[in-house]
Amino acid sequence: MTLLLTVIVVALVFEYINGFHDTANSVAAVVGTRALTPSRAIMLAAVTNLCGALAGTAVATTVGQGLVDAHCVTSVTLVCGLGGAILWNLLTWRLGLPSSSSHALIGGLVGSAIASAGGDWGVVIWSAPVAGKPWYAWGGLLYKVIIPMFSSPLLGFILGFFLMSLLYALLARSRPSVTNRVFSKLQILSAAFLGFSHGCNDAQKTMGIIVLALFSATRMDELSHLPGWLQFLRTPEFTVPLWVKITCALTLAAGTATGGRRIIKTLGRKVSRLLPVNGFTADTTSASVLLSAAVMGMPVSTTHVVSTAIMGVGAARNYKAIRWHIVESIIWTWFLTLPATGLVAYGLMRLFQIFGAAT
Repeated sequence: MTLLLTVIVVALVFEYINGFHDTANSVAAVVGTRALTPSRAIMLAAVTNLCGALAGTAVATTVGQGLVDAHCVTSVTLVCGLGGAILWNLLTWRLGLPSSSSHALIGGLVGSAIASAGGDWGVVIWSAPVAGKPWYAWGGLLYKVIIPMFSSPLLGFILGFFLMSLLYALLARSRPSVTNRVFSKLQILSAAFLGFSHGCNDAQKTMGIIVLALFSATRMDELSHLPGWLQFLRTPEFTVPLWVKITCALTLAAGTATGGRRIIKTLGRKVSRLLPVNGFTADTTSASVLLSAAVMGMPVSTTHVVSTAIMGVGAARNYKAIRWHIVESIIWTWFLTLPATGLVAYGLMRLFQIFGAAT
C-alpha cells in the first residue's frame, strides 16, 4: 500500500512538473507576439488545460496498456520510470530547453519495465492491432509513439508553413495595423484551443500511469485488506475513474499556473520573431495536430509540435528569420530524451533490485 501511494504521489509530482515545464508550449506564441502578458497567458493555459484534461481517455489507455506488458509492472517499476522522467524534465527546464515530457515519461516507463523483466526487451509491446477500431491503425510503442514522434513535428512544420503562406496571400492587401489588431484578438482564442489540446494529451499520460499502478496492485492482491473508505482504489479492470481524472487535471492546472518563463523565452522569442498572425497560425496548427493525436490515443509531444509549427510559420515568412543554432539544440534534446530517460529509469530499477527493494 505504501508503494502504491508513493507511485500516485510521484506521478502527481510529474504531472505538476509537466504543467510548468510544458506551459511554455501553449503560451509561447501568444507571449512572443505580446498579445498577452506572461501572467495572463499562463492563467489562460491553466484553465484550458484543466478543461482538456477532463476530455477523453484514449491516451491514458495507450500509456497504461499499450506500451509494456502490465504483468511485468510493479509499483517500484513505476516509481523508477517516473523518477527518470522527472530528473530529465528538471534538467532540461533548468537549461531552458523545450524537451518532451511525454517522451520522458514513455522512455522512463519502458526502461524501468525492461529492468523489471530482467533485461528482457520482450516486455515492450512494439506493435499490436486495436480490435474494433481500424482507424486507430496499430497500437504499441512503434505505431503509437515512435512513428508519431517523427511524423507529428513534421506535420506541424508543414501545416504551419502552408497555412501561413495561405494567410499571407489572403492578407496581402490588408493594412498591417488592422491585421495585427484583428489577429491579436484571434490569437487569444487559438491559445485557448492549444491549451485545451495540450490538456487532452498530456494530462492523460499521468492518468494512465496511476491507473496502471492501481490495476497492478489489484491484480497482485495488494489491496485486499483496505478499509471500506479506501475501496475506491481497487481497480480490477483498466478504466480511468473520475477521481483520477479530476486529480490529474487539477494538478496539471496547478503546475501550469506556476509557469515556465525560461522555455517561453526560448520558444516565443529566440526561435523566430512572431507577429500576431504568425502566433495565431502556430497555435492553430499545433492545437489541431495535438487534438487529432489525442483522439487516436497517440501520446505525442506538445513541445515537438509547437516548436516545429513555430519554425514552419517562420520559414513561410523568411527561412533566414529562424535562428537555426537554437533549433539544433532543441533537436538534439528531442533525440536524447527517450534513450536518456530509459537509461536513467533502467539504472534506478537495477539499484532497487540490487539492494532488495524491488521485491
